[in-house]
Amino acid sequence: MATRAWFETLDSREVHAGYSRVRVDTVRTPDGDTVEREVVEHDDAVAVVPLTDGGEVLLLRQYRHALGRYILEIPAGKLDVVGEEADAAAHRELAEEMHVAVRGLEPLTVFVNSAGWATEHTHVYLGRGTSPVAAPDGFEPKAEEAHLEVVSLPVAAAVEAVLDGTIVDAKTVIGILLTDRQLQG
Repeated sequence: MATRAWFETLDSREVHAGYSRVRVDTVRTPDGDTVEREVVEHDDAVAVVPLTDGGEVLLLRQYRHALGRYILEIPAGKLDVVGEEADAAAHRELAEEMHVAVRGLEPLTVFVNSAGWATEHTHVYLGRGTSPVAAPDGFEPKAEEAHLEVVSLPVAAAVEAVLDGTIVDAKTVIGILLTDRQLQG
């Protein structure tokens, strides 16, 4: 574990409040310099690698506007329900986005999405044994969520898609590689 350096926040101002909050901090470094750092404050998230009993990984083909294209990714979502635990949010996201449930969740890791500028952490799980379920009561897919396609790949093919650059989403890369390791171990 790295030791913590001494950095003093001299000022902090919010410059945007929307889906995420953005602030600009004025920081004094240990050597006395003053620098500005933009920080995106975003809810933490969950992500699940849904694995069928037949050894297939279920992925979403989802449009991502920042990239201007569809990408393959594991189901995920924000921890934005007050009091909801990460594992409960993972089950909710599976039902909302894929209309599936899993027999159980195994924690794989928690990672920092982009340590240089964002506060978000993602809890990644392996979910074994998928079965169909209805979407949660009151859930109505909107925008990108209304246009999802479920894609099924054998684990080995999903790993190959990571290695050849077909799958580029960070949570999905992490989840698939850790799932493969879990299954090998």
